[in-house]
Amino acid sequence: MILYHRDKSFAEQAFTLESDLERELVTHAHLLFGESSVYIDAKRKIESKALGGTISDGFLFDLSDPDNAEFYLVEAELATHDFYRHIFPQITKFFAFFKNSSSQANLIEKIYSIVNADACLRSEFALHIESRELFKFIKDTVENSQNILIVIDEEKKELPEIMDTYSDTWGKLVKLMTFKRFVHGGEVIFGLHPEFERIDIPTAVEENNLEGQDAATEYSEEYHLEGVSDVVKTIYKALKTESLKINGNVRFNPRKSYISIIHRRNVAYFEFRKKKVHLTIQLPEEHVRELVRENTVKHLSERTQQFWGSGRHWCKIIIASPEALVGVVEALKVVLSEKG
Repeated sequence: MILYHRDKSFAEQAFTLESDLERELVTHAHLLFGESSVYIDAKRKIESKALGGTISDGFLFDLSDPDNAEFYLVEAELATHDFYRHIFPQITKFFAFFKNSSSQANLIEKIYSIVNADACLRSEFALHIESRELFKFIKDTVENSQNILIVIDEEKKELPEIMDTYSDTWGKLVKLMTFKRFVHGGEVIFGLHPEFERIDIPTAVEENNLEGQDAATEYSEEYHLEGVSDVVKTIYKALKTESLKINGNVRFNPRKSYISIIHRRNVAYFEFRKKKVHLTIQLPEEHVRELVRENTVKHLSERTQQFWGSGRHWCKIIIASPEALVGVVEALKVVLSEKG
């Protein structure tokens, strides 16, 4: 592949070694993952036994919303690697890590020690978490956010297949990004798909089915609620009950990445974290902020809003407590009204 930019042709420069790809992630972490990210070069900081005999290439904290920070185990891979001998067993060990509270506690201690001993890392965290206590912040983020990010240089056909087959592990926890490098003399251009900001929105296959019309589904509410806290289950069931009281004709449509609420079209999407519910809703952000005072309302970029519904206004409500649903129900009343 060739890229053309300002009368220059940039030829793709393949990664011959995995370490080359790892180095680019470390060097350009803010460019690739955003200015609100903190990337820790795990292999240089932690011994290989930290995650049950293996270690990820990096630890990524997405602090764009410090109240709802996300943690990722990052694994750089070359598509030339054998999937079942190399990639599959590596990622499977990470699943085991997330289920082992002792291993998590050990890693939290190590990450805290690394950050606390590194003035640059301390400053990066302090810039975003402000007065929050560092150890508690790292602990809460690692325990409540379970993500595995595979950054690979080419598409690997086994990955989407295995994510569909093992939907409760690979399908829920693993995110994919394709990373390429193009050069012209000493100039470099990077290609990244999808961009990190869009890593949590549904795949291209699901984009075609966002309206949920006649799409056969193999997913269920039980699939989405498996492994989440009782608080999350209570929140979802309460909002579903209230939605049906508002309009008994609405439908709840479980898909791979979300459960949508359909009122003539998709008007809201539930996404589930271990201890929180994310509700993306078709209402202007300003209106939602007036109604929802006890929950975080997250701004969505214009491109992300266009994904959820072209020409419509969308924002995200992050819900952590079943005692704070009054404003959320009011917002649902607006989008589920018979005139909606």
